[in-house]
Amino acid sequence: MFSIEPVADGIYRISHVIPGQPITFNQFLVEDERPALIHTGWHSMYADVRSAIRQVLDPARLEYIVIAHFEADECGGMRSFAAGGHAVLVCSAVGSVVNLSHWGHRGPIQGVRDGDVLHLGRHRLRFLETPHVHQWDSLMVFEETTGSLFPADLFLQPGDQPPVVTEDLSAEMCEFYRESGIFAAPEPVLASLRRIRTLDPEWAHPMHGGSLGRIVLPRYVDALLTRPFAFDGRVLGRWLPT
Repeated sequence: MFSIEPVADGIYRISHVIPGQPITFNQFLVEDERPALIHTGWHSMYADVRSAIRQVLDPARLEYIVIAHFEADECGGMRSFAAGGHAVLVCSAVGSVVNLSHWGHRGPIQGVRDGDVLHLGRHRLRFLETPHVHQWDSLMVFEETTGSLFPADLFLQPGDQPPVVTEDLSAEMCEFYRESGIFAAPEPVLASLRRIRTLDPEWAHPMHGGSLGRIVLPRYVDALLTRPFAFDGRVLGRWLPT
């Protein structure tokens, strides 16, 4: 089951609720002269994501598919969306070198570095390289005109959340990170949090959960600065031998 809702000016959240999964899976459509899709969802979600986009614009108009890191829920549908060679796959410079350039894709790939900007028309996507948050090739996206940060897996909230979340679920967030084991170490995350504080975004649109406005977002930042959240020996809830 999926839904599509506006979460900022010209930005739409496409959200999937998957039975048995503890989190939602979100993609974000930026409607503009040169439309962009941030995250694609799993390959099995492609038809749903395309149907959701069609409620706003013709999916064939997509010019950019932004891959925040190389993982199935981020980029499982990238080949389908980029079929025909029109849409450009955008990833970090590391992601281009170690992943997308060797994945059998024949269309255009654009590896971006920290500070690079894509001009979509009214919207501008500025890229932040954030390696090891939570993959080596990770990046975040900051849409400058709406003050919208797309932090991928940072600031998630477990459960089926509404498009905009005003509740403080930061403790649940940190425990989810510890239980799943996705952050190997705190240092890369803390470095990114310092940059996010400097950006002072109006919105954070995480890939899992609802969007967080300026009022509630600092609580999530503070929780990651003060609570344990990094790998503690568990992977997807299972303790590994030490």
